[in-house]
Amino acid sequence: MRQLDDLDHEIEVKIPLRSSAGIHNRLASIGFTVSAPRCFESNTVYDTPDQALRRKNMLLRLRQSGSQGILTWKGPETPGPHKSRPELETGVASLETLHKILDQLGYYPVFRYEKYRTEFEAADHQPAKVTFDETPIGEFLELEGAGDWIDETARKLDFSPQDYVLASYGKLYLDDCARRGVQPGNMVFASPD
Repeated sequence: MRQLDDLDHEIEVKIPLRSSAGIHNRLASIGFTVSAPRCFESNTVYDTPDQALRRKNMLLRLRQSGSQGILTWKGPETPGPHKSRPELETGVASLETLHKILDQLGYYPVFRYEKYRTEFEAADHQPAKVTFDETPIGEFLELEGAGDWIDETARKLDFSPQDYVLASYGKLYLDDCARRGVQPGNMVFASPD
């Protein structure tokens, strides 16, 4: 088995937005353009009945983004000012078939969450990106790249490290449910009546 240090690492922060008005213009003013237009995402997190992955601080996620399927594994987080953890992703030809495979391997859906995501990239084509996520619990920017790049980009957008959130959408959802005094379920948009 490969060492975790040999794997690709995701380094990111979330920034909750009180208001998203003008966020596209703010990003454009510092050189960002839309690299992937607004798209609906449905995410399903899998684990074993005894939550073996969660106990190891790992995540196994199957995502549908438009017509694209993506399987993601995330490893344990490294403490620091930014969320950093090993991550492996691969495209999936059939979400339905992979769900059946995961089921046969003993993994079952434990949490679903939805969002609309718009991706932005800088004009200098750094290996980094900004995403604007619209979720059932609010709107967020995600800045993903090297730590120095994250801090510099946040500063240009008038944010500081005090604005950073390192929690997952699952944790943010549980916190939101606790704050509102409601029983958690899945973080999905309300269906129209």
